[in-house]
Amino acid sequence: MFHIALYEPQIAPNTGNIMRLVANNGCRLHLIEPMGFDLDEKKVRRAGLDYRDLENVTLYRDYSHFVQAMSGSRVIACTTKGTQNHSELTYQANDVLLFGAETHGLSEQVMDTIDPALRIRIPMMANNRSINLSNAVAIISYEAWRQQGFLGGS
Repeated sequence: MFHIALYEPQIAPNTGNIMRLVANNGCRLHLIEPMGFDLDEKKVRRAGLDYRDLENVTLYRDYSHFVQAMSGSRVIACTTKGTQNHSELTYQANDVLLFGAETHGLSEQVMDTIDPALRIRIPMMANNRSINLSNAVAIISYEAWRQQGFLGGS
């Protein structure tokens, strides 16, 4: 399946929603510190999570440790600065869909590590800033899964 990675997530309810999402779409979630909250925070639990939802979550102390762990996988930057629409890319099993923090996106240093051809965006109306992080993860991860024929889904 696919990997979802959140780079320095800041808003606990978004991360909680994404944890529930990956429990339902078969992806693995990777959280890259520093984060703007503690995983034990009530706001994450308030998203309706149970312990089973945390089975698909791995925590990394920084981006370099994440990159090392994901070596061999294709990392795709999901960003408003993408070079193509998310639906134009052909996804492959084991791809990593990397999303930036709600407050500042992906850093320039992180973007420099990703091939410009693997920087995707979600189409939206002109003059809008961005889409909510958990919604963006849902849109892109389900397009990737759709391209795989919803393998493993019911």
